[in-house]
Amino acid sequence: MDRLEKTAGFLAEDHNEAKPEVLQEPLAAGDPPSAPAMSRSVALLFAVACGLAVANVYYAQPLLDAMATELGIDRAAAGIVITATQICYALGLLLLVPLGDLVNRRKLIVGQMLLSVLALIVVGTASTAVVLLAGMGAVGLLAVVTQALVAYASTLAAPAERGRIVGLVTSGVVIGILLARTVAGTLTDLAGWRSVYFVSAGLTVLMAGLLFRVLPREDHGKAPMTYPQLLRSVFALFIQEPVLRIRGILALLIFASFSVLWTSLVLPLSSPPLSLSHTAIGSFGLIGVAGAMAAARAGRLADRGLGQRTTGIALTLLLVSWLPINLTERSLWALIAGVVLLDLAVQAVHVTNQSMIYNVRPEARSRLAGAYMIFYSIGSAVGSIASTLMYARAGWTGVCLLGAAISGLALLFWGLTRRLTTA
Repeated sequence: MDRLEKTAGFLAEDHNEAKPEVLQEPLAAGDPPSAPAMSRSVALLFAVACGLAVANVYYAQPLLDAMATELGIDRAAAGIVITATQICYALGLLLLVPLGDLVNRRKLIVGQMLLSVLALIVVGTASTAVVLLAGMGAVGLLAVVTQALVAYASTLAAPAERGRIVGLVTSGVVIGILLARTVAGTLTDLAGWRSVYFVSAGLTVLMAGLLFRVLPREDHGKAPMTYPQLLRSVFALFIQEPVLRIRGILALLIFASFSVLWTSLVLPLSSPPLSLSHTAIGSFGLIGVAGAMAAARAGRLADRGLGQRTTGIALTLLLVSWLPINLTERSLWALIAGVVLLDLAVQAVHVTNQSMIYNVRPEARSRLAGAYMIFYSIGSAVGSIASTLMYARAGWTGVCLLGAAISGLALLFWGLTRRLTTA
């Protein structure tokens, strides 16, 4: 606790003395022309918090076989655990994330993280499939705190560096998703799959304490509307903003492709002839981090007006990545190359999407974040259940064909709509 307090004190000192205005939200609806830069230490804290929160949704992916065996879930239907989590995540995006435009975000963020602790404990103590699904649903619902943090970071950043800040914080999200597999696999081999959720609960408590110390008490510029009006305005944004619709559909497709790989990858890797351990399977998340880190520069390119070009190149790489991934059962080196390409491509498009969307309506960034990420959640849910079903029917080749088809559709859609938006 002494170390935690010293760390929080350092971050608070960095913020309060070096750049006292960094964590003050603009009073006006838009961005002031002289908005200060967001300090790097605060941006990194946001990234770590996002990674920790979103990892809770993805710990289950390399653990599906262990969960299914212990709780009596049919292996072909094991993807329903991930799908249920993603469906509830989508509900949270609609019902919770827009609240950032209405209530104090410090209380909202810390409150969601503390409730997440309770949900993680339910998962860790689940004795039946029903309890497991209920706990995972609650975990998914509350994990949307990541989007509250990303939207908040976008608001706090200066307009000229918004893409860079969004890229940095979002890299925490993607790295959290990828490292979740490594952490989950290692802890499962050491102490069983339940330990994953108990450890995460403890870390979440610590992060909630840090954020409570660092986030500003005041939260200005709130929307003058009721909660029902706030929810209705989310749907209005879909109608009013073509950038949101186009970039949302791209998010649905790229994360469906992403989920097709990562949900089903555990199946061929844990089966003969490979028969890898949970730790070895989880280590592939470390490989994906390299691609995610490289793609963090996509935000800088969006700041320079190169968002469309970045999107086209990234979607092409996404499609190409399925060629080496298809060779998984013959060469793990080919899989490694494919994983790096796929994660690089998905992260680059995701960062570019958010950089473009958050510039549309500065006063509604929390609602924009929720609206955009609903597409992400739908894509992830569809990809999860489709990949396990495809593996059961057509093996790994069928999974790769499915992923390539979705990636090709994303590239085609971008080509048809690229002139309808600018970056």
